[in-house]
Amino acid sequence: MTARLRLAGAMAVVALIVVTGCSAGSGENGSVTAVATNPSGFHGIAIQQPYPLPDVTYHDTSGQPFNLASDASSPVTLVFFGYTHCPDLCNLVLANVAAALRRSDPGVRSQVRLLFISTDPDRDTPSILRGYLDRFDPSYVGLRAPEATMEATASALHIGYAGKQTVAGGGYEVTHGTQITAFRGGTARLVWMADTPVRDLRTDLARLAKARS
Repeated sequence: MTARLRLAGAMAVVALIVVTGCSAGSGENGSVTAVATNPSGFHGIAIQQPYPLPDVTYHDTSGQPFNLASDASSPVTLVFFGYTHCPDLCNLVLANVAAALRRSDPGVRSQVRLLFISTDPDRDTPSILRGYLDRFDPSYVGLRAPEATMEATASALHIGYAGKQTVAGGGYEVTHGTQITAFRGGTARLVWMADTPVRDLRTDLARLAKARS
């Protein structure tokens, strides 16, 4: 089923963002207080009450432990939840970020790293996840953990997650939030919707890379 993006109160001064992607249904933990119009000039939605990356450990596609709080050492860290069988929005987001990075100055690109947290660890083996991400950008970091760990992380980062949904003909899709969260110095700064244009991502990434804090 086509993924759907839901934005409640987008025109309000303070917006409550609820995003559900890659299946029908709604995630209960996909809310984050943000400012819909950003006085600093970013195209993304500024987070009014910033929060840190949680102290939780995953494993990357090479089997090495990766702690979100301590190992996300790039000045700008992008966090996106998705899975390799996602029918639409995951591919769009990953392709758009890759395009924005390709069109960025080398100095900007070197400061940005995207973390892809799998919402489907049962099917997303390390090799499958690595092959999938390499289609977009080999620098993307694929992370896996038991579903309970992933769900707790999603909740901490205000990402909607409603789990597996059976589809006609067998199999399942995974309902999850499709926003990208941008962290600067380990603190959440911006949220981009899945359909944010490449040019806006590129502009915001340059501004984040140049920010002092």
